[in-house]
Amino acid sequence: MSITSDSVDDLAFDAKSDDSEDLDEFEQVNAAPAGTKNYITPAGMERLRDELQQLRSIERPKVVETVSWAAGNGDRSENGDYIYGKKRLREIDRRMRFLLKRLEVAEIVDPVRQQGLEQVFFGATVAYVDQQGDEHRVKIVGTDETRHEMGEISWISPIARALMKSREGDTVTVHTPRGLETIEVLMVQYVS
Repeated sequence: MSITSDSVDDLAFDAKSDDSEDLDEFEQVNAAPAGTKNYITPAGMERLRDELQQLRSIERPKVVETVSWAAGNGDRSENGDYIYGKKRLREIDRRMRFLLKRLEVAEIVDPVRQQGLEQVFFGATVAYVDQQGDEHRVKIVGTDETRHEMGEISWISPIARALMKSREGDTVTVHTPRGLETIEVLMVQYVS
């Protein structure tokens, strides 16, 4: 049987992998609570679309080409390029399915267009000080776009929930692994 890049492409995307449990776990990681919408900022939506486009038009075609080439080299049972390539195709396809599902249900909320800009809502950038006197700055974003290293936290996280509807100068209590902690809101702003 001759395998072309098109047939490898079809097989990889339609194939059910043995790691379907991982897929369920992966999809649930960023899921919003039942009955809530999948809020996302315009920048977050653009990042997800860019990632999907990168996977679809650059990464996946390269891997399909490698798998096709490796399949033509004979025995696939000991062909590392083929085995790794098929595994990587499953990973790419799983991520693409996840992104497509999340983009389908996403509701864009532009932080700049929020009303009540003196209060903390979705998209707010908040500076606060904790009980130890350490200052923190976080931006409240959608579950699919969090980047902790950049101070972006999910709107369903404990700190974001505690901050919701607060104003500059307010003191709020947040549930942490160490117990209840009190934090003071220093600044609330909305930037695009």
